[in-house]
This record gives sequence, structure tokens and C-alpha cells, in this order.
Amino acid sequence: MKASSKYYKWEVLGLLWVAYLLNQGDRQVFSSVLPLIRDSLSLTDTSVSLIAVFFNLFYALMVPIGGWVGDRFSRKWVTTLSILFWSIATMFTGLANGFLLLVLTRSVATGGGEAFFGPANYSLLGQYHTGTRARAMSIHQTSYYVGVILAGWLAGYIGDHLGWQYAFYIFGGAGVIWALVMAVRLKDLPRPTTSGSGSAKVSIWDGFKTVFTTPTALMVTIGFCGFIFVITGYMTWVPTFLQENFGQTGAQAGLHSMLWTYAAAFAGVLLAGVLSDKWAARSPRLRMVIQGAGLILGAAFLPFMGSVRSIWVLYLCFAGWGFFRAFFDANIYAALYDVTPEHLHASCSSAMIMTGFAVGATAPYILAIIKEATGSLNATFPILGAIWLICGLACLWVSHAHYNNDYSKIYK
Repeated sequence: MKASSKYYKWEVLGLLWVAYLLNQGDRQVFSSVLPLIRDSLSLTDTSVSLIAVFFNLFYALMVPIGGWVGDRFSRKWVTTLSILFWSIATMFTGLANGFLLLVLTRSVATGGGEAFFGPANYSLLGQYHTGTRARAMSIHQTSYYVGVILAGWLAGYIGDHLGWQYAFYIFGGAGVIWALVMAVRLKDLPRPTTSGSGSAKVSIWDGFKTVFTTPTALMVTIGFCGFIFVITGYMTWVPTFLQENFGQTGAQAGLHSMLWTYAAAFAGVLLAGVLSDKWAARSPRLRMVIQGAGLILGAAFLPFMGSVRSIWVLYLCFAGWGFFRAFFDANIYAALYDVTPEHLHASCSSAMIMTGFAVGATAPYILAIIKEATGSLNATFPILGAIWLICGLACLWVSHAHYNNDYSKIYK
């Protein structure tokens, strides 16, 4: 299939959809078997939370290099080799027998490998999809939800029946197989160029300069920071919350902590993608309006999660939060790419991702400190809700004050 075929862009979406499913599923494996790792290796809540913190910090430090590589070299091979590397590292995580080896295999090797995937993945998808960008990216985002639901249940089930090590072996092996498929089927498009001639020359700092001097891109990044902080804390600790507060098994907690949230998000992100492309054709700033509304409405469900006693009311809160968080999800890269030059899309993505994950990396540890101080995670949920409320209101203000002006500078 030629890269120029009008149908091939949808095959690209399919290839990257599965790759992103494995990417997000790989991350969720650790949270699903976290209690088993903690107990089998005699670790504390704060020590296992540090593994997640180091993962996100190392990922954040490496992702600017991943963005620079994605803008300078073949995006096909950057994504494919990234999948191969992190999948092998995931398999080796199953061999870890202590805190240090978990940090090296999970945080350094796996986090470092994944850092090269995101910027090249999104920029390649954005190259193939222009008029269908938000729709394609919202469909792409559904793989995230399927991945965490699948990994949440399957990793918990494997951990309960075979041991936590086998969860890493199986998910890592699946990634190796898909990397081989990507090597055969994925094609590059010609490199974007600047207004002059020849290929664009990109500095590792160009993405940061663009993002931090463009008000809309900066707001997308600030919103992403709050978004990732809440998501990282939630995904790390809610499976444990269900096990400790509601007596669920690892498989049950892994499934229910993700199923209700991400099944609702699946529907929400498809709706948001269609609305975003339709409304943005009339006024580009409506992409960020959708984002801000999603954060505000999603924030309304978080304070209740720590106080409800009915498991079904809790699941309803999970679903409401998941449905509205998808409105932010669907527009992250579409909004960012609206106000940044195409030849810097991977670098701008990496600047946003680094900043977001550097902030979000602290969430598991902060929540662990609160958990150990109060004896439960209940007190953390209102704090997470307040973070999203503030970010959502800021998005609405920037959408009104800056979005259309920043958009017009790109699409003169």
C-alpha cells in the first residue's frame, strides 16, 4: 500500500492504534500488580510509589530528545524501535527482585523507551490526517482506554493466578510482535519543510521556545500538567483503593478501576472528536472551549469518590469523570498543532509531554504520603478535583483571549 493512497491513512491510524494500546497497557500493568509487587518484595507504599515517580521523571527528561529525533529522522523507525525497546524492557521487569532493579528496568529502560514513541506517533498521525485530525486523534485515543481496561483486568488476573512477573512477560512479548508488524506495514511521508527550501532543521530547544512563547500552546501545556497529575495519581492508586476499601481481588480491582472510567471515555472521546472538527471549522478556539468544559465537568465527580460507600455509586462517579475527561483528551494534540508550525509538531509535543509528566510524576508519591498520613486515599480526591477545576477555567479564558490570534499566525 502506497503512503499516498487515500485509504492508507486509515491503515496508519490502525497500526498506531494498536501501538498506543500496547503503550498504555504496558503502563497500567505496574499499577494493576502493584500490591503484589509491594508484598512479595517487602516494600512500602511510598517506596513502590517512587518507582512510578522515577518512571515519569525519566520519561519527562528523555521525551525532548524523542521529539527532536522525531522531527529529524524517520518517524516510522522512531516509533517502531521505541516499541521494540520498551517491550523488551517490560519483559525484563519481570525478572526484577528488588527496588533497584525495578527502578532500572521499569523507570529507566521502559520509561526511556516510551519517551521516543509519543512525539513521533502523534506527529506522524497528524501528517496523514489534516481535515480529519481531531476525529483521527479521538479514534486513536480510544486505544488508550481499551489498553488500560484490558491491562487493568488481564494483568491483575495474571498476577493473581501466575504471579506478577508473568504480567510483564506477556505484555512485553506482545509489544515485540507488534514492532515487527510496524516495521513491515508503516510508511513515512516526506519530511515537512519550512518556508525556505530543503528539509527543516530543528534544534532540540525549538519546541520549547514555540510552546512557551505561544499563549494557547502554553495553556494546552498547563492544562496537560493538571490533567496528567490527576490521571497519574488515579491510575497508580485506585486499584489499591478498591482492594483496601472494598475488598476486591487484584483482577477485580484492575478491571473495575479502569472499566467504568474508560468505557465512558471511549464514548466521550468519539463524540468530542466529531464536535471538535465540526465546531473548529466555524471557530478554531472552540477546541479549547471543549477542553475546558471537559475538565470542569470531570472535576465535579472527583470529590465524591473518596466518600461514597456504595460501590455502584462509585462506579457511576468513575464513569462520569471518564466521559468528561475525554473532552480534554480528544483535543490535546489537535489544539497544540493548530497553533504550532508543522515541522515542529514532534518537538512541540515533546515540550508539552515533558512538562506534563515532570509535574504529573509527583502525584503517586504525594498521594502515597497523604495515604500513609491519613490511613486512606479518601482525602486525595477533592484535591484532584480542585486541580482540574482551576485548569478548566484557565482553558476557557485563554480560548477567548488568545486562541484565534495564535491560530491565524499559523494559517495566514
